[in-house]
Amino acid sequence: MIYLILGIVLLGIIAFVAGYFREKKLKKQLAKGEITELPSIKQIEDMECCGQHETCEKDSLLAAVSREIEYYNDEELDRFRGVANDEYLPEEIEEFRDIMYTMREEEVAGWVRSLQLRAINVPDELKDEIFMIIGERRG
Repeated sequence: MIYLILGIVLLGIIAFVAGYFREKKLKKQLAKGEITELPSIKQIEDMECCGQHETCEKDSLLAAVSREIEYYNDEELDRFRGVANDEYLPEEIEEFRDIMYTMREEEVAGWVRSLQLRAINVPDELKDEIFMIIGERRG
């Protein structure tokens, strides 16, 4: 047990020293003009699931996961803002269905989140299909 603790402490010290010398080297390169700025952490936009959550945030239907509204070539659906999910006409339901089936399966959860953020209710007739598509992705 003591060897394990000593090993972890030693690795921490090595990482600290390596980080210190890397930072020193980068500052020298910056001063000499070899680089224009210190490197920074880059955000990955289209990130896969990180595995740290029970349910991937990309597959989540909860609008609270993301507050950013993303359109999926469905701007015309904004006219349904505030319509109750059981008040859609058959042709309006088909319009939702057509949009849903033209997107990739991995986009469906994001599309539903986007609709929620835009105060657009999904027709009741589509909910089972949506849950089936998202459920298959979660496997």
